Amino acid sequence: MFDREAYEKRMGWYQDARFGMFIHWGLYAIPARGEWVRSQERIPKEDYMEFFREFDPVDYDPKKWARLAKEAGMRYVVLTAKHHDGFCLFDSKYTGFKSTNTKCGRDLVAEYVEAVRTEGLKVGLYFSLLDWYHEDYPHYGDQNHPMRDDPAYSNENRDFNRYLTFLHNQVREICTNYGKLDVLWFDFSYGDLRGEAWKATELVKMVRSYQPDVIIDNRLEVSGEGFGSLAAGNPTPYHGDFVSPEQIIPPHGLKDVNGRDLYWEACVTMNNHWGYCREDTCFKPAPMLIKKLVECVSKGGNLLLNVGPDARGNIPEESVEILRQMGKWMKKNGESIYGSTKSGLEKPEWGRVTKKGNRLFFHVFENTVGPLPLPGVKEEEIERVRMLSTGAYVPISTSWVHNDYPDITFVDLGPDPVLPDAADTVLEVTLKE
Repeated sequence: MFDREAYEKRMGWYQDARFGMFIHWGLYAIPARGEWVRSQERIPKEDYMEFFREFDPVDYDPKKWARLAKEAGMRYVVLTAKHHDGFCLFDSKYTGFKSTNTKCGRDLVAEYVEAVRTEGLKVGLYFSLLDWYHEDYPHYGDQNHPMRDDPAYSNENRDFNRYLTFLHNQVREICTNYGKLDVLWFDFSYGDLRGEAWKATELVKMVRSYQPDVIIDNRLEVSGEGFGSLAAGNPTPYHGDFVSPEQIIPPHGLKDVNGRDLYWEACVTMNNHWGYCREDTCFKPAPMLIKKLVECVSKGGNLLLNVGPDARGNIPEESVEILRQMGKWMKKNGESIYGSTKSGLEKPEWGRVTKKGNRLFFHVFENTVGPLPLPGVKEEEIERVRMLSTGAYVPISTSWVHNDYPDITFVDLGPDPVLPDAADTVLEVTLKE
């Protein structure tokens, strides 16, 4: 039975947080061609093991990662405890394919959760439902397995139920060995492998027995596409707490079939890969990502922004610089993001609007010629207008130039045609209560 009250309670911090860091990191950082390299290049297990024998991230310092996330204004972090290649960054007793058996010799997840908590951030772990290392996971004919096209890797004698026992055992380890988890990010369902194919009801019941307040994504049912059973108005016992659109921001936000707003989180890369890719220099600039964060919040969603550390454990300098720029903006304007949501107003031509209580935040992406219109707000409803970053007074315009538009309120940003913040100048409009 779906408990709406308990659901809303556990989602409270998540809606307030709005901005998180995704970290994709593992053996695939060594070939440096992205996290799907083994599947895309059909690399046999024995060849991929070269990276296992080599793995030794001598610069790994999760305290640096956590401090960077906090500096960027992020409120939660999600790390790939295990990706599709099956390699575990934690000390699992159910496999030898783990960080503690490499030259590194450390439980990297244990160090990560401690570092993130120390910075006062919420702790998330990503866990792949796929496992290309495990012998009982489907090989030949699977949609994604590296050996899917090679009949020599027949599925004869592979026991998927044995794999599910392994999967559930590892999830239990994640839920019992690392203290309180705030987010558990499963990835992903496809083809016939969805829902009860993973014994999802049993899995989520087990997870909630150890982590009753943990927030779980919707990928026990779907992948980066698809909305899940909560959106369909008929939540299963393993429904996702939030929808997880990947590499896209929903055009109009997301609602369920009954018109109720859904919690959602756009997971987005900073360049074009999740895992470290040496050749991929297509980084999104900070001003663009600031606008994308604002877009998510203005539509009632979160942004989970990814970094892909290299084989030594360093977040690429390009990512570091972008996050620091975002952090400078967030330090001055975070009030328009944290705990804010969509305003119910029509999107203005020059930017977007977020709302918190009786305050509207007008995000001005481009200046206008003459005074700035505030569509949807009447002058008599306004108590005051301030520049959010400085608190400076912004006057209501009385210029004759907008006399032809008596139903629209205009504000006067002054004579300078250049906005104070080229990325996003935020006006705080407090409404009378």
